[in-house]
Amino acid sequence: MTGPPVATDVGPRRLRAVFETTFFVRFGFGLTVSIFASYLVGRSAGIDAGAVGLVGVVSALAPIGEFSTVLLSGAAADRWGRLPVLFAGTALAATLLALVSLTRSPVVLGVLNLLFGVASGAILAASLAVVGDDAVRGRRGYEMGRFDAVNLLGWILGFALGFGALGVLSNADLVWPFRAGAAALALGLGVAYLLTRGRTEPERVAGTESLGRALSAALRRDVLVVTLPWFVIYMLIGTVFVFLGTAATGAGLPATDLAALIGGGGLILLLTQPSFGRLADRYGRLRLMLVGTVGFVGLLITAGLLAAYGPLPVLVGAASVSALAALAYGPAALAALTDLTHRLSRATTMAVYSLTISLGMLVGLLASTELFSRFGAAGLDVFFAGVATGLIALTLVRYHDVRSGRIAEEAVPSPTTPAR
Repeated sequence: MTGPPVATDVGPRRLRAVFETTFFVRFGFGLTVSIFASYLVGRSAGIDAGAVGLVGVVSALAPIGEFSTVLLSGAAADRWGRLPVLFAGTALAATLLALVSLTRSPVVLGVLNLLFGVASGAILAASLAVVGDDAVRGRRGYEMGRFDAVNLLGWILGFALGFGALGVLSNADLVWPFRAGAAALALGLGVAYLLTRGRTEPERVAGTESLGRALSAALRRDVLVVTLPWFVIYMLIGTVFVFLGTAATGAGLPATDLAALIGGGGLILLLTQPSFGRLADRYGRLRLMLVGTVGFVGLLITAGLLAAYGPLPVLVGAASVSALAALAYGPAALAALTDLTHRLSRATTMAVYSLTISLGMLVGLLASTELFSRFGAAGLDVFFAGVATGLIALTLVRYHDVRSGRIAEEAVPSPTTPAR
């Protein structure tokens, strides 16, 4: 079903609204996640081994909330429109961050974190559906690269400021980053509303497809082969999100130095992600996904060597090259996922992607904290080796399916071809 005629600039304006909202939302998320462990245990530097389990369980409630509800959020965005779901999720997340600043109770923080996961899933599914809807097919990789750039830049700058807060604020004053995060989300919501006010969504759907049919499209083998590698990647990312700040400061690295390093790296994303997206449009999704896989595995290996032998120049260089290569994965994989969807089930498919990464964060948090509690650093080595092995295996499955013809990787269409 199609809606009434709309202004020709609605697509670009919706994309701009999503990009700007995504930046503010992820900035607020990064700012607060980076200090959450310290806020919960009442220590700004380091974390006791006995508190690792508590932090892991409370932090894991966010991905539980996300994966248990995100399919409903995606179905709602497919049925009633992307923007209402995006706005509702952003408003809920802003409210929850403000409430977090009022309590240190692990039980209350757990409930708020659970609801925060619900909001996060709604935001991600609706945002990715907008980008998939409005990006022309010959530029999908580029637009997904832009989305990935503002998404990661928001996370990283939020992390940088959060880690800096650990170095300059007393633990009692850590309520203020949560309030700043709530303000950032509110600002993002306001910007998105102003950019899209009075504009009807193009080809808005209403009751055109059942949840069952949308799910059957989203759970096809070709879709799962693209989404499952994110499960493995976010096993790693979820662990890093929660423990990097307290681990680094506990090991003696000044929080302000960590903030500067992360913030500088974040600025690189503005150039690399759209560029990798263009390369995915030109040379195909699979090639860039293979480059990203090699980068992730190389990063895990060099990180282990750095931990064992210290910051040798050759290891630092190898880690930097690997990190750059790993960034190729995101735009290519998101564009590949969009290629496989059609408009009526696109938000539900993106919800499956969101469900996958939230499950990855949950499993990664629980597995890494349990392995660390039982076996110390050796347990984390096993965890990282498992992440690398899983990512390699899933990427090889994708490679086999594309080369055997089971999955047809689209030839790059003309940039003037509209997305469908």
